[in-house]
Amino acid sequence: MDELLTLQEQLLANLSRKERYLLTQIDWSNRLIGIKGARGTGKTTLLLQRIKFKLPKEAEPLYVSLDNLYFLENTLVSLAKEFVLRGGTHLFLDEVHKYPQWSRELKLIYDQFPNLNTIFTSSSILEIYKGESDLSRRAVSYHLKELSFREFLFFDKGLELPKWKLADLLNNHKDIARQIVAATGTPIKDFENYLNYGAYPYFLENKTSYFQKLIQTINLILEVDLNAVENMAYEDSRKIKKLLVAIAQSAPFTPNISKLSERLGMSRGFLLNAIKLLNRADLVMELFKPTKGIGALTKPEKLYLNNSNLVYVLGKQNTEVGTLRETFFANQMKNLHDIHLAEKGDFIIDRKYTFEIGGKGKSTKQIKDINNSFVVRDDMEVGSLNIIPLYLFGFLY
Repeated sequence: MDELLTLQEQLLANLSRKERYLLTQIDWSNRLIGIKGARGTGKTTLLLQRIKFKLPKEAEPLYVSLDNLYFLENTLVSLAKEFVLRGGTHLFLDEVHKYPQWSRELKLIYDQFPNLNTIFTSSSILEIYKGESDLSRRAVSYHLKELSFREFLFFDKGLELPKWKLADLLNNHKDIARQIVAATGTPIKDFENYLNYGAYPYFLENKTSYFQKLIQTINLILEVDLNAVENMAYEDSRKIKKLLVAIAQSAPFTPNISKLSERLGMSRGFLLNAIKLLNRADLVMELFKPTKGIGALTKPEKLYLNNSNLVYVLGKQNTEVGTLRETFFANQMKNLHDIHLAEKGDFIIDRKYTFEIGGKGKSTKQIKDINNSFVVRDDMEVGSLNIIPLYLFGFLY
C-alpha cells in the first residue's frame, strides 16, 4: 500500500484550486458516495481536491485508481482492511467500473468497516444499482456534468460569478444579465468560445489541441468504457460508433428506427439499447414529449448530441447555429430539471415553463397564448419582458 500513498502525494503536489460546482454540493457525511460523470468532466480532480483542501486535518485519506496494477494481485477488500488497520478514515476509489467485482466488494467494505468513509467515481454509463450487489440502500449517488458557462468563465478568466436558480433567472433576468455584463464586458464573445471549446477542462492545457483530446475521449468511452461496463465486444462498440456518427450528421432529428437499423445493419433491439447507452455515456440526449412514457424499448422523439462541443467535433458540416442553441439549452437543463419537448415552442421544463429558442428574428408569436412561456435568444446581452438571453442559462450550476 505504500506505493499507493506515494502516488497520492505526487498527484496532490501540483493540484489546482479551481473547483467544480459539485464539490460543495455533495453531502460528504455519507459513508458511501458514488460520483458518476462522463470522461473528462473532472471527477479525479474533484476527489483529489476533497483530499487536499476540504478534509479535516485529523482525517487519513487514500486515493487510488482501480486500473492500478496493484489490483492484479490484491483485492479491494484487502486494501480497505489494511488501510483501516493503519488508521485510514477516507478511501477514495477512482473508476470502479474497471474493477470486475466492484459492487460486491463495495458492499463488503461498507458492511465490514463502519468507520470508513468510501467515495468512488465511475463512468456515467455505469448503473450503480445494477451491479452484482444492490447498493441502493447504501450508496448516495451524484452526477458531475460538463462545465457550465459560469464555470468556463471562472476557469478561463478567473471570474467568480454566482449560480442562479431557474425561477430567479426567469423573474429577474434583466438584473442578472446586467451584473454579468458589468463583470465580463462581452459575454456574447465568451459564450461563443464556450460553445466551441468550453464544456471540458481540456482547454486549460492547450486550446489548439482541444478537439483532438475530445475525439480521443469519445473513442475511449466507446472502446474502453463500454467494454468495461457492458462487457461489449469490439465489433458491437464499432456499430455504436457508427450510430453516433449517424446521429451527429443530422441531430437534432426524430429517429426512424426501422430505416436507421436497416442503414446501420443493426436489429431494432440493439439500436434502441445503443441509443440508451449513448445517452448514459453523456454523448447524446434523448428527449420525449411529456405525455409519453420512457421505457427500455421506447423510441426517443428527438436526439441531440449531448453538448455543443460535440456538435463541433462530430457534426462538422452540421454546426448550424440553431442546432447549437437548442443543444446548449437542453444540456444545461439536463440532470437539473425535468425537460421534455413542447407541443408549442421547443422545450417544456418541469412541466410548467415553455421555451422557444431562436435568434434575432425570433418573436413571441408562437407561444403568445401559453402561460409561463419565454423566448430565449442568443444575440442579446440583456433581455426584456419574457425574452431572455440564451447565455444566462449557463449560470444554473
